[in-house]
Amino acid sequence: MNKKVNLLDLGQKDYKETWDYQELLFKQTLDIKIKNRREDAGLETPNHFLFVEHPHVFTLGKSGDLSNLLVDEKELESKGAKFYKINRGGDITYHGPGQIVGYPILDLDNFFTDIHKYLRLLEEMVVLTLADYGLKAERSEGETGVWLDVGTPFARKICAMGVRASRWVTMHGFALNVNSDLGYFDLMVPCGIKDKAVTSLNVELGMAKIDMNEVKQKLLHHFKILFDAEII
Repeated sequence: MNKKVNLLDLGQKDYKETWDYQELLFKQTLDIKIKNRREDAGLETPNHFLFVEHPHVFTLGKSGDLSNLLVDEKELESKGAKFYKINRGGDITYHGPGQIVGYPILDLDNFFTDIHKYLRLLEEMVVLTLADYGLKAERSEGETGVWLDVGTPFARKICAMGVRASRWVTMHGFALNVNSDLGYFDLMVPCGIKDKAVTSLNVELGMAKIDMNEVKQKLLHHFKILFDAEII
């Protein structure tokens, strides 16, 4: 079982280019697993963790409802945003500057073969990171992601999640609002959930800007512990 995880920070990168790169890494790992199964090759499968910040983009998951995007293509263009239908779970999500997006491309055979546990640990990674900033974040029953003030009229989402898995290999991941322009969330029904707000770390802390690299380091610290992983 390979517990080493290759970390790569892509900086600011186009969504489609990043998606294509994810698919490449995903396929490489699947090909190794298929070779191992057919030929008993005993080859080690890699694990990757990508950090990226996307230009404004809206993505719709396989089970999503297009009506949750509240503007047309022309209006999206005027806002400098793109739109893609993609192959993860979940509904509609926004990515943009000031948001930390993480794509773990893991072979869960190296860790544990349980997608539910995988999602819960990703959520816990974010919950623990926000606790480092003095925020009490939690899960909302039946709603994947990380929230504040769950069960109150002021519930608001700070991190969205959506993953894809095949043969226990994962792709896609999480999007944590750190210094996000929350106005873009008004152009959609976030994750298809009506009547609940969206927030970001800088808003919650009353600060103009949060150090993104500091947040990434905290996320990685908790990821390493939760997944018993070695970041390389």
